[in-house]
Amino acid sequence: MQSIDLAHSSPTAQELADQVRQAFLHAQPLRIIGGGSKAFYGRHVEGKPLSVNQLQGIINYEPSELVITAKAGTPLHVIESTLAEQEQMLGFEPPYFSPTATLGGTIACGLSGPRRPYSGAVRDFVLGVTMINGKGEILRFGGQVMKNVAGYDVSRLMCGAQGTLGVLLDISLKVVPKPAFEQTQQLQCNQQQMQTLLSQLGRQPLPISATLLHNNQLSIRLSGTEPGVRAAALKIGGELPATAPLWQQLKEQQHAFFHSTDNYIRLSLPPAAPAIPEHLVTDQLIEWGGAQRWVRPHDNDLIEWTTSHGGHVTTIDRAVQKSTQFHPLSRPLLQLSQRIKASFDPARILNPGRLYPDL
Repeated sequence: MQSIDLAHSSPTAQELADQVRQAFLHAQPLRIIGGGSKAFYGRHVEGKPLSVNQLQGIINYEPSELVITAKAGTPLHVIESTLAEQEQMLGFEPPYFSPTATLGGTIACGLSGPRRPYSGAVRDFVLGVTMINGKGEILRFGGQVMKNVAGYDVSRLMCGAQGTLGVLLDISLKVVPKPAFEQTQQLQCNQQQMQTLLSQLGRQPLPISATLLHNNQLSIRLSGTEPGVRAAALKIGGELPATAPLWQQLKEQQHAFFHSTDNYIRLSLPPAAPAIPEHLVTDQLIEWGGAQRWVRPHDNDLIEWTTSHGGHVTTIDRAVQKSTQFHPLSRPLLQLSQRIKASFDPARILNPGRLYPDL
């Protein structure tokens, strides 16, 4: 970690740091604002608005090194368009939810798309960040190269922190080549059959990049070279789907499952966890090989069932309250999170309560 002299930072970064410093001195809570595409993802925050939208632009991009560095307010579509020109992409396949999605908001929310269990989560691609802590100091963690492994990888703490630890200024990310060819196979099966099949396929060198089970229809996306994908498709069997944008719809929560309501629950579970008892849910969509399950609950015992199987629950309301309730932390995790919060934001002014009331 190194502290950066404000005189060598951009005027916008200096202005933001000055605002945070003044807020720290006066114990004034700040509500960090980006593109607003994921405003529903978290608890409501009271505080003075602090916009980072003016922080836009790609600072450095080295296609041969598979690394890109950009300012936090840079629109996500600009990042992905630039990468696409070089046949590259963000490996964690982030959702947008709106054309206003920014790189900083993507990292702060820590959301990954269908490719996540096969390529990695957001945090696996973050090489370094520059940020403002709760005292108005500009700090840099990590670096802009893949082999930077010295010290604690603090930059990954920013993934999913929702701005509660710092205001992101710029982010360096690993990128990956785009697959030369993709194809989706669909088969009829239930959840138990899916888990058995995916367990068998997982022991083979197959280019699986996404899975989805809904209404007893399993979709498996294959990504790689055309000969490799076609050979894998023959081994898996099934048929090609009628609709091409399946994975885009899933990533952006535009799949038919999400059409009937804006209130749903996301369960994070071990992939081998058993099927949810029918009396607890009315409908569900399963991805990540069983590790992520979107459900519409029918019974309040769902949280207890999920916890007993090693998982956690996230309740999302995009209609009325436009907020998200995260699974309660255990006492040890809460105490650890509070200590981390205190070290980065001792006055608790950055997005207070965004994740939990005590953070």
